[in-house]
Amino acid sequence: MELAFQYIGLGIHSVFFDADGQFWLMPVLMVLTGIISGIFFGAIPGLSGPFALALALPVLTSVFGYSNEALLPVLGCLVGLMKGATVGGAVPAILFNTPGTPDAFLTTADGYPMAQKGQARKAIQTSHFASVMGDSFSDIVLFVAAPVFAVAVERVLDLPEKSALIILSLCFMAAVVGNAPLKGLLGGLLGMLLSLVGTTLSGNGVRLTLGLDGLGSGVPLTSAVLGVLVLSEVLISVEDMSRARKARESLPQTPEMGPPLTWAERLRMMPAILRSASIGTVIGALPGIGTTTAATLSYDTAKRLSKKPDEFGKGTPEGVVATEAANSAVSGANLIPVMSLGIPGNFAAVFLILAVETIGDFSFGPSVFKFTEIKEIDGYGMIMNKDLVMAFGLFTLMVMGNIFNWTFGGFVMRFLVHMARIPKDIVMPLILLVSLTAAYVQDGGYRGLGTALVFAVIGYLIRRLQVSTLPFVIGFLLAPALEQLIRGAFTASGGDALFLLKSPIAVIMLGLSGFLIVRMVLQGRQKAASQS
Repeated sequence: MELAFQYIGLGIHSVFFDADGQFWLMPVLMVLTGIISGIFFGAIPGLSGPFALALALPVLTSVFGYSNEALLPVLGCLVGLMKGATVGGAVPAILFNTPGTPDAFLTTADGYPMAQKGQARKAIQTSHFASVMGDSFSDIVLFVAAPVFAVAVERVLDLPEKSALIILSLCFMAAVVGNAPLKGLLGGLLGMLLSLVGTTLSGNGVRLTLGLDGLGSGVPLTSAVLGVLVLSEVLISVEDMSRARKARESLPQTPEMGPPLTWAERLRMMPAILRSASIGTVIGALPGIGTTTAATLSYDTAKRLSKKPDEFGKGTPEGVVATEAANSAVSGANLIPVMSLGIPGNFAAVFLILAVETIGDFSFGPSVFKFTEIKEIDGYGMIMNKDLVMAFGLFTLMVMGNIFNWTFGGFVMRFLVHMARIPKDIVMPLILLVSLTAAYVQDGGYRGLGTALVFAVIGYLIRRLQVSTLPFVIGFLLAPALEQLIRGAFTASGGDALFLLKSPIAVIMLGLSGFLIVRMVLQGRQKAASQS
């Protein structure tokens, strides 16, 4: 226990003091910057947390560089963006019946009717209170569960089991994301295929380059993600705007704000907030399920347990509480598989993994939470698990993010009415300019630019086929790790081609993966039969 407190202290110290022991506030300031920027991004319909994270990462690495000291400020800003965007998305959902982010879609069911009844201020404050409470609750679970889970995984799982676990995670994610599981699985396999372009792990040559010398070092990671997530959304938005231009309506009028939320009302919300936050935390700990499922399940549960179920959908604060607490609770819980296994469960987790892979020598996974004894050796400084110190530094940044969300978040949300009404005609060209500039600067000039444009087309086609881009991005990100694990397990087994079948745990995971694939195929056939 004493050793754990020592590491916690070192993690907190790393946030407020640099490597030379000098006091610095840059990580904390970047968390605050991320919170405020994320709230603004979330409040603009058509933008979202992934937009903000995709744009911010190349800019942050250009500003702070790639040293270990740069990692905490960059992660601080990304964590702030993740938390702020979730909070800000409720503002346009409540005021104009237009969710700023997909997370806030169900918030419109009761938030907008509350605004129409002259209770807009109360609805916004309810969403803010429930959102930050749910986020704080899931963060506490993360701080406790991630180290325990990681230690258990490290003791039980070896290379074959970890390989099978990644395969199971990819199949599970494809099965639960979107309305077309089989298409999602194919999208994940496409992402894995494209990530293998370039030099082989053995270093003996290149593969899948189609004879193009520029692909010898692989596909630029940042530009590819920018293209799939951001530029493809810009293409979709431009196409939708051109179709709707003739039928454009005037900007909606801001409803009457009304009275504020009282502390007595906040206290009465606490049981519902804790229930919804628990649902969101459990859902968030499962990779790929996401906020929509958490919000839907929480809303349905709240309605069934309510003494006045008929008021749901007509402007009851209980509906806003159910969706916002569950949505925000997903954020922290989604980092449980990231911190303990290195497996991302949503887009925010993807960018945190991209950041740690791009900057410094820190990496997520079970080895992070090894409580190595701290020793001071003359001439060598401190001997410790620096990854564990960084993990507790990240936890400290998340706590600071919650504090800023409690204080500055509510203050900023009062001034978002005009931001929520900015038309896409103005926003999308700015997003396009920033994205292309980031790809050009980050990944080697025209090589990065060309990659971003190619992947923008891929992302556009995936979206138009009504397939989630998340399995594609996750597959693209996890394929190198999966290949490395399989190569290592194959070598350790002495070249046994059936090495995955020699472990009972790996066999169970592969069996579950096969079950999910069969289930996806059957669902696809049933859907095709029902439509014919």
